[in-house]
Amino acid sequence: MTINQAIEYSVKENKLPVCEEFYSLQGEGFYAGKAAYFLRLSGCNVGCSWCDTKHSWSVKEEDFKSYEEIISDVLAVKANCVVITGGEPTLYNLEKLVDLFHKHNITVNIETSGTGVIYHKIDWITLSPKHNGAVLEDNFKLANELKIVISNQSDFFVAEKYSEKADSNCFLYLQQEWNNKTTLEMVIDYIKHNPKWNLSVQIHKYINIE
Repeated sequence: MTINQAIEYSVKENKLPVCEEFYSLQGEGFYAGKAAYFLRLSGCNVGCSWCDTKHSWSVKEEDFKSYEEIISDVLAVKANCVVITGGEPTLYNLEKLVDLFHKHNITVNIETSGTGVIYHKIDWITLSPKHNGAVLEDNFKLANELKIVISNQSDFFVAEKYSEKADSNCFLYLQQEWNNKTTLEMVIDYIKHNPKWNLSVQIHKYINIE
C-alpha cells in the first residue's frame, strides 16, 4: 500500500495504521524516564538511512485499527500519557484520536519530523527534523522541544539553523546517532561550548527496554 493509498484508506475507514504499540518508559528528551504508551503509526515520507524503525515505513491493510480499539488498548494498561510516533504520524489526521484521548484524561505527545500539519491540541510536540524532509515553518513555533540527531560534524550547522526558527521557550536537544558511537564525545563537547543545548540520551537502549 502506498502512502497516498494509506492516507485515503485511513479517511475512508476512520482508522489509523498501527505498526506497533507498547507500554514502556520514554527514553529520550524532556520526558525521559516517564511512563508512556507508545503508538507507532505505519508509513513514512522521509526515510532516513540511519532510522532504527525502518519496519514502520511500509503500510499494510491489516495494520489499521479503529480509534475505539486504540483507546481500549491504552485504557487496559491504565496509561495516562500516549506518545504518537512513526514512521511519520502527521501523514494522518489525528484530531479525532487526540480528542478521544483527552476525554479520558490522557495526555498526548507526538514525535514528528515536522513535514505535516500538527494538530494544535496535542499536549507536547517533539520536533525532530530530518535532512531529506521539508519542515513546515509553522511547526517550529509549535514545538515544545527540538531534537536533532547528530551523525557528523555538519549536523551541528543544521541544528543551529533550526534552533533559530524555534520558539524561545522550546527545549533544545542534541542526540547521538545510535549506530555511530564516535559522535557521543563530539556532541558532549559541542554542548559544553554551546550550553543552550541539552543532551538527549536514548536510555531505553542502554537499559534494554522497548
